[in-house]
Amino acid sequence: MKNITGMQIYYYMVCKRKLWYFTHSLTMEQDNENVMLGKIIDENSYSREDKHININNVINIDFIKDDILCETKKSNKIEEASIMQLKYYLYYLKINGADGFTGEINYPVLKKKVSVSLEENDEKEIEKICNDILSITEGSIPQLVNTKKSICKKCAYYDLCMI
Repeated sequence: MKNITGMQIYYYMVCKRKLWYFTHSLTMEQDNENVMLGKIIDENSYSREDKHININNVINIDFIKDDILCETKKSNKIEEASIMQLKYYLYYLKINGADGFTGEINYPVLKKKVSVSLEENDEKEIEKICNDILSITEGSIPQLVNTKKSICKKCAYYDLCMI
């Protein structure tokens, strides 16, 4: 299996078109106010932790505390994507010989935490998602927009997709 990044897993769950743009280096997020706000929250939260742990240039964990992989998110609006991203990190570590971790998504603004663990059925789903990601990203053009989602209006790629 090719190296799939955590961001690709996240974008797969959010929008397959966004996944294609991101994988083909069409980045539009540097000026997006929601992305900038997320970066500010990340920079100002958990400052005592050793942050942004990059493993093999494939996964980038916000921080690890004890045996818990921790991700920091601005909002829980796309929680399913955040959970799958963290499960992928757990899966990636497991298949590379580092088993025994659990995960936690931290929402500092909401003062909320969500525990995440990797279950056996998650591994099959992650493998399917990785195969889908390869299929989507190897295409020469992004998928058509089938339905507009409520999150589209705040997306950095909105103008590219909708206009």
